[in-house]
Amino acid sequence: MPDIVLSAGSVTLADWRAVYRGAAVKLDPACYPAVEEGAAAVARILARGEPVYGINTGFGKLASVRIPQEDLETLQRNIVLSHAAGTGEPMPVAVARLMMALKLASLAQGASGVKRETVDLIAAMLAKNVIPVVPAQGSVGASGDLAPLAHMTATMIGIGEVWHDGARKPADEGLRAAGLVPVTLGAKEGLALLNGTQFSTAYALAGLFEAELLFRSALVTGALSTDAAKGSDAPFDPRIHLLRKHRGQIETADTLRELMAGSAIRESHRVGDERVQDPYCLRCQPQVMGAALDVLRKAAETLETEANGVTDNPLIFAEDDTALSGGNFHAEPVAFAADMIALAICEIGSIAERRIAMLVDPALSGMPAFLTPKPGLNSGFMIPQVTAAALVSENKQKAYPASVDSIPTSANQEDHVSMAAHGARRLLGMAENATAVIGIELLAAAQGCDFHAPLASSAPLEAVRRLLRAGVPHLDDDRHFHPDMEKANALVRSGAVVEAASAVKLPGVEG
Repeated sequence: MPDIVLSAGSVTLADWRAVYRGAAVKLDPACYPAVEEGAAAVARILARGEPVYGINTGFGKLASVRIPQEDLETLQRNIVLSHAAGTGEPMPVAVARLMMALKLASLAQGASGVKRETVDLIAAMLAKNVIPVVPAQGSVGASGDLAPLAHMTATMIGIGEVWHDGARKPADEGLRAAGLVPVTLGAKEGLALLNGTQFSTAYALAGLFEAELLFRSALVTGALSTDAAKGSDAPFDPRIHLLRKHRGQIETADTLRELMAGSAIRESHRVGDERVQDPYCLRCQPQVMGAALDVLRKAAETLETEANGVTDNPLIFAEDDTALSGGNFHAEPVAFAADMIALAICEIGSIAERRIAMLVDPALSGMPAFLTPKPGLNSGFMIPQVTAAALVSENKQKAYPASVDSIPTSANQEDHVSMAAHGARRLLGMAENATAVIGIELLAAAQGCDFHAPLASSAPLEAVRRLLRAGVPHLDDDRHFHPDMEKANALVRSGAVVEAASAVKLPGVEG
């Protein structure tokens, strides 16, 4: 995987995806003049002796307290230590790396007033895999993701813990082992580092990337389920979808039709089938999945913009040595995007569970009850469908919009907050739930197609069946089901299902 070079304000969604998947990160050297000029502007502002929020005053409700020149370094250190008040399990390393890269790209635009030395330390920590241990709970998504970003920043001054060489160790020890030296934060630097939306944005981007993989996998298993149920591909006729005009719906229908093209199972019932219409879970896949794709694309657009923005406060404008206080740290755009992703994940899993339920019901599928040759003696897929239903209901509960909530903080100075942080944090768990549902559908759809032997499905769908059958044999009599589910889930989670069907181009959030 090639290194990702972060250019200020112009990093692509594909680059952020690569960072999340583990690509190395470098900072474009062209960023340095802006960084250095921003730091010089802070020095010139200080020299005027005027009170400027975050530079020589207290913070939040304490903004009216003036801080003497000799205490400015202590002020920045204190804000980091006092704000490192998160709780809960550490954020995943992949998301923490993404958060650091997002912060690096923001600081590199020069509007934060930090020193080059500070920017270089973040880049060096990423390069040498020194990743902060950051408790994942404690941000309300306004005035920035203060607590988690303070934990990140604390490691840069040698306090807290980091992951390094696969071990969790004290930050000063981890930095030393990597040949790095903690920084001493100057005027405004502590505030610049812990103010911003990078924690929420990192989680939202991670959720988006997992949702995209989930969406593509569900298109494949949905097509396989349609073949297993001897469903029709007529609802995927492009003429239907062109009349409605939604881009996602049109592309989804095209993809489903291509996935099923050449299926002998489909051809076997094209004439003489007494059924007039399939259930919605088959027939309305373009409408449901296409809508999910459109929503994910809108969220992707918002998050790509956010990832390339500057979201701390105050912001430094070196052209006239001005420090302007505003509210770019308010993560409402991220909160809305996270809510949209949550809704899409929920619906992708929901319609997939209905396909599983349809396949195990002999009245609807025409196959043996619960997809077992000897129902009664064997339970077959009875309880995997129950598990899928449980996961879908759990996701429905988690999909309640986070952005409609708010609670005042900081003695009512920060009286409306976005709740973007936990709105974004829930996405990975929701995606994992839905992944398990798609894994169960993969098993059920393959089992259903087995009953149509010697008829085969299409080439891409048969490639997916072969992939599964390499590790999970056909279910004749009941056996320990959990290992089969774990293998199927791993194929979905790793992207192997999508790769097996790669003869068909599956749509994604970038179109």
